Amino acid sequence: MAKLSLFERRRRRVRTALRARAGGKPRLSVHRTGRHIYAQIIDDAAGRTVAAASTLGVKVSGANVDAAVVVGKAIAEAAKQAGVTTVVFDRGGFLFHGRVKALADAAREGGLEF
Repeated sequence: MAKLSLFERRRRRVRTALRARAGGKPRLSVHRTGRHIYAQIIDDAAGRTVAAASTLGVKVSGANVDAAVVVGKAIAEAAKQAGVTTVVFDRGGFLFHGRVKALADAAREGGLEF
């Protein structure tokens, strides 16, 4: 078996801890790249995406903290429309800092609980 990168090890560790705590709640998954930031709410029991938002669908330039705040508010709004109020936050292998933290804080302000 090939040696896993630090990112992949962190991602697996986070996902394992989430499974233990989730209790059937949907998962707010975050992914970021150099150009964009993506968020989706996933119902793992049904295996489908309930709501999604990203900088692709929003008129924001760049993938900075301001863009993450816009996406966080958008995912909270999409979750409300889908009838989701409580989620578990899946940061993947990303550190809870900068854009990921800004997205999470904006989603909380938008009404999501986690």
